[in-house]
Amino acid sequence: MLPIARSELVQIFRNRSVLVTSFVIPVAVGAFFIYQHDTFAAIGSLGYIAAIVMLTVSVFGLYSTTVTTLVDRRQNLFLKRLRSTAASDAGILTGLVLPATAIALVQVALILTVLGVVTGAPADVGLLAVAVVATVTLMIGLGLATAGITRTPEHAQITALPVSLGVIAVASWVGITGTESLALVKRLLPGGAATELVVQAWEGGAPLGDSLLLLAPTAAWIVVAVALAARLFRWDPRR
Repeated sequence: MLPIARSELVQIFRNRSVLVTSFVIPVAVGAFFIYQHDTFAAIGSLGYIAAIVMLTVSVFGLYSTTVTTLVDRRQNLFLKRLRSTAASDAGILTGLVLPATAIALVQVALILTVLGVVTGAPADVGLLAVAVVATVTLMIGLGLATAGITRTPEHAQITALPVSLGVIAVASWVGITGTESLALVKRLLPGGAATELVVQAWEGGAPLGDSLLLLAPTAAWIVVAVALAARLFRWDPRR
């Protein structure tokens, strides 16, 4: 697994398009929201800014990179060659997504740390960490599933677009309007409960038990994503 991860990390730094989605977009968005935090806090809240930053990194830095990487490795038969080695299927997939996952987690931690320094520390760092891990896990699962229906690396930008835009749109909807109305709908949509959980972790004030219940929709989506990935993922190039 680790040799695969090291090799994949080198490939990430050699691929300009992946570098843009993994580094430039998340960092630029994070810097923009932090610089304009007063404006966006007036629109939503500081927790909303934290949620948008976390989801932007998770979507563009992890989800999109996962889809593109897996499809590219499948298309050039690298996945097929790896399966002829002693590495297990789980070890192969873990090694391939580990670098992007580590990069995304580091980026989220650094950007949220800067946000906390500029605006004030979050109310519950532990709950915030739980929300980040749950969201990252969901994005990995969705990435695996989306890779299963994507034929070529060029098509990855198209097949990943609905999830990417959908999650960010839901996060903005929840972060700006709150969950006083249509709470169930907002929480059941991908990214909705995660956004609310980040807002509560940053702002505080909500009972811990109620906040932890917000993990249930995200956990359910993780199960759905993994099930779809198991059904749709292909090791040989799609025709």
